[in-house]
Amino acid sequence: MKKMWTGVTDGVTNKIADDFNSSISFDSRMFAQDIKGSIAHAMMLAKQNIISEEEKTVLIDGLSGILEDLSSGKLEFDENAEDIHMFVEQILTERVGETGKKLHTARSRNDQVALDFRMYVRDEIKVIISKLKSLISSITTQAETNYDVIMPGYTHLQRAQPITMGHHLMAYATMFMRDIGRLEQADVMLDVCPIGSCALAGTTYNTDRLFEAQKLGFSQVSMNSIDGVSDRDFAVDFLSACSLIMMHLSRFSEEIILWSSWEFKFIELSSEFTTGSSIMPQKRNPDMAELVRGKTGRVYGDLMALLTTLKGIPLAYNKDMQEDKESVFDAGDTVKACLDVFAPMIKTMKVLPENTLLAAQKGFINATDLADYLVKKGLPFRSAYKISGEIVKECLSKGLVLETLSLEEYKKHSDLFENDLYNDISLKTCVEKRISLGGTSPSSVLEQIKLVKGYLEKNV
Repeated sequence: MKKMWTGVTDGVTNKIADDFNSSISFDSRMFAQDIKGSIAHAMMLAKQNIISEEEKTVLIDGLSGILEDLSSGKLEFDENAEDIHMFVEQILTERVGETGKKLHTARSRNDQVALDFRMYVRDEIKVIISKLKSLISSITTQAETNYDVIMPGYTHLQRAQPITMGHHLMAYATMFMRDIGRLEQADVMLDVCPIGSCALAGTTYNTDRLFEAQKLGFSQVSMNSIDGVSDRDFAVDFLSACSLIMMHLSRFSEEIILWSSWEFKFIELSSEFTTGSSIMPQKRNPDMAELVRGKTGRVYGDLMALLTTLKGIPLAYNKDMQEDKESVFDAGDTVKACLDVFAPMIKTMKVLPENTLLAAQKGFINATDLADYLVKKGLPFRSAYKISGEIVKECLSKGLVLETLSLEEYKKHSDLFENDLYNDISLKTCVEKRISLGGTSPSSVLEQIKLVKGYLEKNV
């Protein structure tokens, strides 16, 4: 394909240099954004009488045909093209003749790629938000099914206090809601149209940048043409949001891996989302969760790669910035793939209430409630804490739990103990009385579920 920038040079470059310089192999995925941007540009040029209405019609019809042919697969990308912009312009000129050469008036590839990339990231944000909502819905359904299932809550991976499975699951629902908020904020931040900045200094043509921006769904234009072509903050914002999504997925994956092990056995994953061993027939490996955990580092790497690429680039556009896209493409693809597998994996997993309850009974996780019992009887908390610790020590030495230690033994530690203590330290009571907003009581969990369901219904 003939290079569109031949002029001061003859456009003849070494084949190795051509291959090294070319970006069509990856930026071709922005063809829809590139063509939509060009259609809006043709509209603006005609509105400003820079081209005629007839020429506008020819350009738009030609571009629409290319979009349709690329979408259907009728037209294939030319790997010899330098980039998606040159490819589309070349095909357009072949199809409509000299009029096609007028399309690039009052713009540069610098502001064109900045526009395409913003539009691409904006579209990716919408897709990922939709997938996050599907995951939140799966989590909420599981939480509602298991809103009162008692399990041990952990700190330092040590059994700490009794909670409900619904409460634990809803913690992840709130994490992923924050992720949606971050993506929405990233979308607000990228709502600045760079087209019309041209190479870096603007243009001598009497353009209407706001008109073109509004046609493309942007509410404002870049106020500085140099910043317009060199800004990639929006890509970093997107990668940062993707990294946090993966961090949350990775934490959830770690718990799923632990919970599905024989040592915990709190859940069983559907066979649809586990794999077997080539030599150990008993194995059901949580490979999907492990892969998500592993792919988190990959997305972190995408973020660091772009930050490192951008850190030393002088204004305005530099070829280094061609390296911005593959990191964003890879991170977006990875996050979408992980969300696609995660939502149904959570939806189909089975919670094992008998095992979660048994684990809760063995961990002395109602010791805080035992201390609270004494506090309600008038003992200072520090004194109550000391007595409760001594009782736990005694239970451990006798192979008992707090619920099975006799009242006679309790009274050896304090006369404040009465028969009512057994109700106060039952695991069921322990979770039911934690009624504070956001707490683990079944009533509180149901309220959390109600709020999240309302959020999902309101933000379809």
